[in-house]
Amino acid sequence: MPKLKFYSLWFVLINVIVFILQVSFNGFTELFVLNPLAYNQIWRFVTAIFLHGSITHLLYNMFALFFFGIALEKLIGSKRFLLVYFGSGIIANIISFNFYPSSLGASGAIMGVIGCLTIIRPMMMVWAFGLILPMFIAAILWVTGDVLGALGAFGETNIGNIAHLSGIGIGLILGLYLRNFIRKRKRANNKLEIPKYHLENWENKYIK
Repeated sequence: MPKLKFYSLWFVLINVIVFILQVSFNGFTELFVLNPLAYNQIWRFVTAIFLHGSITHLLYNMFALFFFGIALEKLIGSKRFLLVYFGSGIIANIISFNFYPSSLGASGAIMGVIGCLTIIRPMMMVWAFGLILPMFIAAILWVTGDVLGALGAFGETNIGNIAHLSGIGIGLILGLYLRNFIRKRKRANNKLEIPKYHLENWENKYIK
């Protein structure tokens, strides 16, 4: 079992603290949101991951990060979880930067976590859409909703559907790589190893 540092829980705490700062200090969000200033202030591609537009936005994302984040971190370890979280979040921001005048939120990173988990544990049962569904079915429904949203089927919304789709796409790709890693690690752990002194004792007793 990989050593856990529970980064997923730390990220929940950080996001809550940042949101408190957002609502407490005027202009705080504008310093870190992803907008055209990112051409010269590239840190915004990272800092925007920790901002949220409303308490509802925050609660939905933190609920997903808490459950899916812990599940994935237990499977792949904390260091690889960081790769999935920041890799998906940053790339989703880079892509969405070309479609939206500004964006913020952890959704791209969290969708990356969901995509990765879908590949590694497709039959894991999760609560989604008021039902208990296999992970891969829930992911298909989420992707379908985001595709329809990106095409304007739901009218004007403040949801970054393209960021969601970008994040889950990166998560799926990373999931394919990490799934092979987990399989190799399991084979190594299941390999039967006979201590050397047992072999030496057997040779001395039956061969010499």
